[in-house]
This record gives sequence, structure tokens and C-alpha cells, in this order.
Amino acid sequence: MRTGMFALALGLLSLRFLSALPSVGWLALMAVLGLASLRSRVWPLGCFLLGLSWACWVAQAALDDRLAPELDGRTLWLEGRVVGLPTQGTRSIRFELEEATSRRARLPTRLQLSWFDGPQVNSGERWRLAVILRRPHGLLNPHGPDREATLLARRTGGTGTVKAGILLEPASAAWRDAIRQRVLAVDAQGRETALAALVLGDGGGLPDRDWRTLQATGTVHLLVISGQHIGLLAGLVYALIAGAARLGAWPRKLPWLPWACGLAMGSALAYGLLAGFEVPVQRACLMLAVVLLWRLRFRHLGATFPLLLALVGILLAAPLASLLPGFWLSFAAVAILVYTFSGRLGGWRPWQAWTRAQCVIAVGLLPLLLALGLPISLTAPLANLLAVPWISLLVLPLALLGTLLLPLPMLGAPLLWLAGGLLDGLFQVLSWVADGYPAWVPEQLPIWAWCLVSLGTLLVLLPRGMPLRVPGAVMLLALWAPREHVPEGQAQIWQLDVGQGLAVLLRTRHHTLLYDAGPAQGEVDLGESVVLPSLRKLGVRRLDVMLISHAHADHAGGAGAVQRGLPTTRVLAGEASALPPDMRAQPCTSGERWRWDGVEFSLWRWSDAPTSNERSCVLLVEARGERLLLAGDMEAGAERAWLADTLDPGIDWLQAPHHGSRTSSSELFMAATAPRGVLISRGRYNTFGHPHAEVIDRYRRANLEIHDTALHGALRLQLGAQSEVLGQRTQRRFWREPGRRPLADEPLSLLW
Repeated sequence: MRTGMFALALGLLSLRFLSALPSVGWLALMAVLGLASLRSRVWPLGCFLLGLSWACWVAQAALDDRLAPELDGRTLWLEGRVVGLPTQGTRSIRFELEEATSRRARLPTRLQLSWFDGPQVNSGERWRLAVILRRPHGLLNPHGPDREATLLARRTGGTGTVKAGILLEPASAAWRDAIRQRVLAVDAQGRETALAALVLGDGGGLPDRDWRTLQATGTVHLLVISGQHIGLLAGLVYALIAGAARLGAWPRKLPWLPWACGLAMGSALAYGLLAGFEVPVQRACLMLAVVLLWRLRFRHLGATFPLLLALVGILLAAPLASLLPGFWLSFAAVAILVYTFSGRLGGWRPWQAWTRAQCVIAVGLLPLLLALGLPISLTAPLANLLAVPWISLLVLPLALLGTLLLPLPMLGAPLLWLAGGLLDGLFQVLSWVADGYPAWVPEQLPIWAWCLVSLGTLLVLLPRGMPLRVPGAVMLLALWAPREHVPEGQAQIWQLDVGQGLAVLLRTRHHTLLYDAGPAQGEVDLGESVVLPSLRKLGVRRLDVMLISHAHADHAGGAGAVQRGLPTTRVLAGEASALPPDMRAQPCTSGERWRWDGVEFSLWRWSDAPTSNERSCVLLVEARGERLLLAGDMEAGAERAWLADTLDPGIDWLQAPHHGSRTSSSELFMAATAPRGVLISRGRYNTFGHPHAEVIDRYRRANLEIHDTALHGALRLQLGAQSEVLGQRTQRRFWREPGRRPLADEPLSLLW
């Protein structure tokens, strides 16, 4: 039985690693072969095929439910009901719409919408909305998050921006939203949004600084309702009944074990219902149900059986859950505890078990965090030693009890005030830890080094006295394995996917330069959320030069966050006086040249430029005769001035000036430079119409290779190796749209 369940689980998990889904015919054949194999000696193979075919079938149904390509970028009037808890930002509100219908087209089952400067939207309301519809899409950078996978796993078939709306029906049975409004209205010493996240799973209202603190200390799981919260509440109920039975306070006519298991499960289901019963909560409740059933009747089957049964049950119900990092982390954490605590001789005192549990989880999750490209908190074991009991024994019971007693203001409000104060005190301690010891973002390991780290982790977690623990610790040194170096005389170029903006990383063998730092506007700073993490994952630990072409927010907005996050030796800028004084930017000087590791760099700036775009600092890079021109936002006037000052204008690669604007990439400039290819950085749904159809036509008539971050993700070029440009979307995954050439009539509307 275990063998069959294990094979079935492997088949279901294999979906995560497919580059493309098999056709309907192949799916039917796999299912038939799987069924036929169940009565033979290769029946585990049959279980594997059945699991894989079911997972692929569900995934294909989710892909078919995506917004049709012909509706991408179109504006339609539609009707639907708001579900979940809308997230209110400073100037926008985000919410999900189900049962969406339109007279003109078939729509996905679920849409994720944003409404800028719109009215209050509440769960359960029915709206008629004018929406600019978009297919699932997201920024795609090296070792970064994949938004398309997340949307598919949540069965969200499209996104959109609301332009206008009419409320058709008020909220009906929106009791969760009503509870949230009451929690947010209570004085909780400034921690109302955190309590809403803890009680209702509404993490969208937490400030970015709190998320950064939780991530740096490895305590994100405490404010995101997950298996831990469900387990903590159920464990508390179970422990109270078990303790009462041990003390003789439990009625003798009632067998305490069935009642403890039943009430623990009931409390978990009630909490899950309060939290919206999303996929992570469903997963947690199913795992808990299996564990309680095992405790009640099937302890003789061993500790691994309930984990395997829960894994198979969850994947059968939601095969796409394997696309979410949280799925892997939650099961891995439980598996590590089972691996570490089962089969030991002798017992541990409670405090020893608690401290060792935190340590083994921190060590055991290391290979998985590396594989997922997630930050690693070095302070997580110590932070969780304090935070977990603080939340589970103090804050969570007070918060739940206070929420239940909100109809009685004299009781509920003081409890929430006390819970908020305790939570605020914890955040102050965690903030102090996070400021002193930020999370480690390791560079991506070579596959051989990752395998060594994984094997070393398993050996280190063996029981004390096992002789293989020491070799395992030695294997962990592969964390510092030598990475691939840029060859002498070459430059590695990464044009990051930052939407409507620009950020280009240039690395020689021993030096690093960042040309522009991505956009920032309002609460969104892609320098902090995209550029800085991408640089760290690529192994950048310092910048020799940060060059800001000009002061527009889509180029300079993220510079402050990058400078705060990485030691920066020198900052150059086309408009140095327009940048914040604390950046200590030096002006870009035409004619300045330098040589790094056999690669030539030279600067140019139009001194008589009339506009900010024309004052862009232009960088020419040459490696072994291959040349790249980073042009910033220079337009036709600056292009003519650059040609007049340049003896040899010929280049191989061109960063599209001004994102492919109509006012740039003039006929004269393109004829004189004669590049082999062009690199476009822009938002897929930008409001400016970049790149302009005339410019794209000009590129095509010149037979240029066109590489576009909006269509291909982040772009990589090895300058000096005469290689091709590679986009992140060349790494095929079944949920990603493959990169395609930019079309002159491509629908354009809003920023990604």
C-alpha cells in the first residue's frame, strides 16, 4: 500500500517539472496503461501513470480556463461577485471576482482585479464593471518568483484593471468581511492589520516593513495562516482535554481520546472557515485530520503513513498545489520533524525537543530554500524560539477570543487591545534582530553542489553517535562552492525584467556595474522588490559603479534601495543634481573611459540637451570587438549629437532608446549604428504605447533580432563571446506562454 501511494504521489508531483503538457490522446493512453498495469507486477508504475495523467488533466483544464488571447488588452463590461477579502492599498483596491459573465465573450471562472482611486469594494457584493482584461502574466527574472505559476495554482484565469463600475447587489452573507472591518476598527495599539492577518488570513494589509521583518527572521509563517496555526489551535484544544483527563477533571463517562480528537478537529475547521478555507488551510485541515485519525486508531502504521496519506489526498484534490512554494515548505517541515524525531532511542525533555525542533527545521529546509530561490534567515531558530510560543500561547488565543467576543465590546475590544500590544512588542524585538542580521540571499548553486548540500543535510540530521554526521557537515561546505566566473575579456549582461523601466547588470571577471535601477512609484519600488534580490541571487555582493542614465522615476526610482542594500563604490548620473543628496552622485562626463578585466567602457552625454531624456548618460561597452550601447532614454536629437561625436558608431547590440518610443531609434541612427539586435525593456501593458509600431517596423526592416523583456522575461547576453541573447522564457514550463516577437498591433494599456 505504501509503495502504491508513494508511486501515485510521485506521478502527481511530476507535473511541477513538465515543460509541456501531453496531448489529450497521450493522456488517455497513459490512463489506460495505468489501469491495465494495476493487475500486473508493475502495478507501482500504473499508480505513477494514473497520478501523472490526473495531474495533467487538471492542469490542462486550468489552462483552458485562462482568458482567451484575443481578449488580451481589451476592455469589456462584465458582471460578477466579489469573493475573498479585498485588499485596500493607499490608492487602489485589489479583489477577486467569480461568476464573471459578459455578453461578448466567455470569461475565466476567477479574475484578479485592481481598481485605482475606486470606491470601497466589499466581499459578497455583485458589480457591473468595465475592465481592461489581461492574460496571466508577471515579471520573470533569474531565480525569481513566477507569478504565472502562482495564478494558475490558484485557478485565476485572468487579471485586469477596473475603469468604471456600478454596484448591482450589496454584500450577502459576507460575514468574514464584516468581522475584518470590526477588527480593523478596534484599537489594537497599531497592530490591527496584523491581527486581521492572524485571525482571518488577510495578509494584504500588512506594511512592507513588517513583511521584510518577518522574512529576515524566518517568521513569515506566523502571520500567514497555515498548517502551524491550525495545528497550534487543535493542539491546544487536545492538550486541554488530555490535561483535564489526567487531572481527573474530565467526565469519566466520556472517553477523553475520541473527544479530544473530535473537538481538536472541530476547532481547526472553525478556524479554517474563519480564515476563508483557502488551499493552504484546506491542506492543513486534511493533514490534521489524517494525524488525528492515526492517533485515534492507526498508530501501529508508523509516523510516515499519515504524512504520505495527507500528501496523496491533497494532490488528488489540488494537483496544481505543487506549483506553490508553500506546499513544498509545509510538507518538508513536517517530513523533517518525522525524520529527526522518530526512531531515536530514549526521550528528550520538552525544552530540548522544542529547541532542537527549531534547529533541525532550519537545517533541513536549507536545500529546499536554495532550490526555490528563497531568502535564508540565519536567525530563524532563535527568533522562532521566542515568536512561536509568544504567538501560539499568548497572541493567538487572545486574538481569537477577542474576535469571538466583539459583539460584547466591553470584553472583545480589551482582549484585542492586549493581543495587539503583545504583537507590537514581538515586532519590535524581531525588527531589532532583522536590522542587525538580515536574511541571506545565496547565489544559485551548481547542481552538483546542491546535491552535496542535500545529502549533507540528511546526514547531519541523523541521530547523535552516527559516524556519518561528520562527513555530512563537511558536505555542507558546498554552500560556498566556486561559481562560474566571467571569462577574461568578456562581460555578462543581464537586462532585468522590471516592467516599464530599465535595469541592466554588467559583470566582468572582477567588477560589477548597474546601469539604472528600475522604477519606483508610490508604494511600489522595484529596486527593492526585484532589482536588489535579483542582484543578490546572481552573486553580486557589491557594485563598483551604479550609473543612473537620468532622473526619471522609471530609471532612477530604485537606486536608493539598491544603494542601501549593496555597498556601492561610485554613483554616476546623467542628472546628478536631480538625485537625492545622500546618493552622492557624480556627474556623467563625456569621454570618460576605463578598462575592467579586458573590457572597455566609455561614457557620453549631450551637454546641450534640452530635456531630461536627452540628458541620458550613454554607456558604450566593448568586449573582444563586440559592442553594446546602453542608450537610456535618449531621443532623436541626442542620437544625432552622439553620431556627431563618435568616430566609429558601429555596434552589435542596442538597448532600445526610450523603450522603443516613436521619438527615438531614428532612421539615421539605426543606419549608422547597424546593430545586430535590439534589447527592449518595457511594461507589457504600459500606457505609453512602447514600443511604437513604426519603431518595430524599422527594426524589422533592418533585420534586427528583437528581444523584449515584456515577452521574453529578463535577457542575458555574453558580450565578447558572439553568443545569442537568451530570455528567461526560453526555459519552458507548461504554464508559461513562450516568448514571441512584438507585434505592431499588440494591445497595450496599463503597466504590467
